[in-house]
Amino acid sequence: MMDVGGAPAGARGMERRLGLSDAVVIGLGSMVGAGIFAALGPAADAAGSGLLLALGLASVVAYCNATSSARLAALYPESGGTYVYGRERLGEFWGYLAGWAFVVGKTASCAAMALTVGAYLWPGQAHAVAVAAVVALTAVNYAGVQKSVLLTRIVVCTVLAVLAAVVVAALGSADADAARLGIGPDVTVGGVLQAAGLLFFAFAGYARIATLGEEVRDPARTIPRAIPVALAITLAVYALVAVAVLAVLGPHGLAAATAPLSDAARAAGADWLVPVVRAGGAVAALGALLGLILGVSRTTLAMARDRHLPHALAAVHPRFGVPHRAELAVGAVVVLLAATADVREVIGFSSFGVLAYYAIANASAWTLCAEEGRPNRLVPLTGLAGCAALAFALPLGTVVTGAAVLVAGGVVHGLQRAISPRRTGS
Repeated sequence: MMDVGGAPAGARGMERRLGLSDAVVIGLGSMVGAGIFAALGPAADAAGSGLLLALGLASVVAYCNATSSARLAALYPESGGTYVYGRERLGEFWGYLAGWAFVVGKTASCAAMALTVGAYLWPGQAHAVAVAAVVALTAVNYAGVQKSVLLTRIVVCTVLAVLAAVVVAALGSADADAARLGIGPDVTVGGVLQAAGLLFFAFAGYARIATLGEEVRDPARTIPRAIPVALAITLAVYALVAVAVLAVLGPHGLAAATAPLSDAARAAGADWLVPVVRAGGAVAALGALLGLILGVSRTTLAMARDRHLPHALAAVHPRFGVPHRAELAVGAVVVLLAATADVREVIGFSSFGVLAYYAIANASAWTLCAEEGRPNRLVPLTGLAGCAALAFALPLGTVVTGAAVLVAGGVVHGLQRAISPRRTGS
């Protein structure tokens, strides 16, 4: 199949323009996003006074996933992330399943983030604002990844400033009480696991770095450094925010909060900060949406190159150097979801899909040998077990829906092979 200029579709590689700081910022823009503005309440409802334990557990699983992903990304510096790793290390089916879980789950996440923008900016017209946000950010990504990095830098700085203001206001308040951080008798293992699964959603952005493997300079050195740096910064920020919010609201007050950071600012007597936090939540969701669209389009590109998705989506724009057809296709699907779906409907199986994606990444890292940069075997083993535990600790409806999506992906793959057994492969 030929692309516009007569070259085989997807044959043109993307230019390596991103350095270490760019890669770290992209990861931060995806992680330090709307998750911290929205996930603390539901997580506190599940974990109670064990919220900080859940945050610690989620960070351990995220660290294992990040380490496995970093080693694999250095070895396979291509667009596609775990889709590529699973294919190369475990076989075509597992790579396909990882790509399926990522594209479907993260496309739903895009819609969730877009709807979060609408809910913060104009609750009465959330769907219309969500659609406008998707269209605008798809255009930014289409114009070139460097423009996306510049905008992400602005978003990250804005969100970090808002979070810092909340932390200072809460911890400096006379209503802050360290006793609210203690672990009480309400804590259960199941509640902590479920809360960790919800909080893990807010950590998952480091995959954006791995999916940009073709656009990073010196990927064997840059990617393994960028992922843990971005994760460490994110964990530090989340821990400070969680401690500050718990100190003024307590676990039960946090569980009942519909807008945890705004409620914490109000409880701390900083009413002036509430509209700032609302604006920060919208900006954070925009930053997450920007990174999500970027990552999903790159995995779509990789799957299209192998003809697991329509091969026309493998084209790279001759001027902008981006997978423009994949970006437009992803944008169109997200616009449809954002215009019609409810945020609670689209985020459930997204979490399950993300954990399935990283389970395959850890299984792939387990197969590495010492010469290939294999991490300590305990790392992928812990990551794999952690992903499975957190996925199946999610609410039953989420587990059933997520499993059904994965089974549907397996069926599609089987049908593809039955109809055209020679179709797969580069």
